[in-house]
Amino acid sequence: MSKVIGFIKEWMLPLAILAGIVLYLPMHYVPFLKENVETWFSAFAKNVQPLFMATMLFLQFARISPHDLRLRKWHFLVLGFQLLMFLGFALLAALIPHGTARILTECAMLCLICPTAAAAGVITGKLGGSLSETVSYVVLINIVAAVTIPLVVPFVHPTEGVTFLRYFAAICMKVFPLLVLPLLLAWVVRYTMKKFQRWLIRRTDWAFYFWGLALTFSIYLATNALLTSGISVWTALLIGVVSFACTILQFSMGRVFGKTACPDTDPAVIRSESITAGQALGQKNSGFLIWFGYSYMTPVTSVAGGFYSIWHNLVNSWELYESTHPHKKTPPSGK
Repeated sequence: MSKVIGFIKEWMLPLAILAGIVLYLPMHYVPFLKENVETWFSAFAKNVQPLFMATMLFLQFARISPHDLRLRKWHFLVLGFQLLMFLGFALLAALIPHGTARILTECAMLCLICPTAAAAGVITGKLGGSLSETVSYVVLINIVAAVTIPLVVPFVHPTEGVTFLRYFAAICMKVFPLLVLPLLLAWVVRYTMKKFQRWLIRRTDWAFYFWGLALTFSIYLATNALLTSGISVWTALLIGVVSFACTILQFSMGRVFGKTACPDTDPAVIRSESITAGQALGQKNSGFLIWFGYSYMTPVTSVAGGFYSIWHNLVNSWELYESTHPHKKTPPSGK
């Protein structure tokens, strides 16, 4: 049994992606399933995926004390970068009426404002960065995204017959419970239910499995959006390119901000800050990206979340390999 669990943990990302695709394909291509099952199962997937994601965040935040939060200069540089890029692409999207350019711009919007993955601190710690500073940014960007996204999206994707305030409130009611409520509940539990909080801490590994379930349903929805959108293979490839560009841009810019904002001159401290900021900006809650794209933007933009999930995990794998296999300098011959 332990070998099975170990296998699942090691291969959770490809297993979740494969499961999401395999779940949807029969629904799309088998007539009986398409007529009798697909509609209600897709609705179920859309409703249950945020629940799994919120549960994952709650379990992650259960380990965090408000006293652990430490704000640094790079937090505000990274946050400013995310907001400016998001607003810039939102303005551009609002000026483009329709078509491939509009879809690609929306994909960039989502990739750039998407909150940091709750599990980013784990990878950051393994790479030599600061867990507490990563967690601080997770909290900060979740709160900012919960306010900014509902304010901006109604201008980009107005709904006919629905006022701005009504649409704003509707998005808030979906985004706030997903991004901020798990944090608040975790802190309420911490200070009012000590025994339950200790029980939760012993089971924070469950967050990993909830992440896997959330990602499975996210990929299911992204596959649904891709196959029912009618877009060309070329457009799908361009979405992959845009998400890849956003991935590399954010990991790179995060490292630059962390390095330039570091007040210390010690190379080890500078490197730690650079790694921390890079992971905080580059590693995303791709499940949220997929869900929000499917629910409130042009649905096919959710595919960008599926691609981003692959790209940022590939970057993490490469970084972990580099950190555990440092290049050794060969001494000059004869010396």
